[in-house]
Amino acid sequence: MNGKTAICCGWLALAPAAFGAIGCTLGNPARDLKALYPEMTSYREDVKEMAKLPDGRAAYAALRERVGGDLDPVYEAFDVPYTLYSVFRGDAKIGYVHGVNVPGRGGVIQIFLALDPETAAIERMFFQRLESPGGAALRSPDAVGQFAGMSLADFYKHDYYAAADPGNAADPVGRLAPPPALPEAARPDWAATLRGVRKNLILLDLFAFDRRHEPFYARAAAAQKEKEPMP
Repeated sequence: MNGKTAICCGWLALAPAAFGAIGCTLGNPARDLKALYPEMTSYREDVKEMAKLPDGRAAYAALRERVGGDLDPVYEAFDVPYTLYSVFRGDAKIGYVHGVNVPGRGGVIQIFLALDPETAAIERMFFQRLESPGGAALRSPDAVGQFAGMSLADFYKHDYYAAADPGNAADPVGRLAPPPALPEAARPDWAATLRGVRKNLILLDLFAFDRRHEPFYARAAAAQKEKEPMP
């Protein structure tokens, strides 16, 4: 992405209603990816769109169901383009990086995840854009560092634990907590952050991991229905 394109994307983000669906890209991929992966020698950008998937409408409906609630008509519309960054050291793929937009109290929040390509676990979570009265607290290492090591399986299992066994030690998502210094006015942005991380992982499962976490979703849904312990 050149400088002109980056400026254009930033300007469009300020006026989404006028231009329709808007994706989320890194402002300076070469710089940003190198900061995340100092050993990087190259990277690839792939644009993913629900509308271009063979089962796009079904995948979009599944996204809505797994996120748990309505999707934003601009930032989460069916025709939103997503950019998946694959990071390489030589011929070896060493990471995936992907970002999403989610509505926040002060405007759109851009949440990026860097994932291990083998385990699909979060290596790092960070905000590219965050306009919030609690921005400093939300960006703190103690806040964003909580997500390291988690995968989509943890979020799916949480659906069961939240309903059937709150506080279970096997539920790492249940232990996620807003930073102590977060102002009350910024609590909605913490909730938006949790939702954004979950949505990002769901999309990565679709775009990069061949839906490998679907069995966890199915088991969590069945266990929640039957109130049986999670396997």
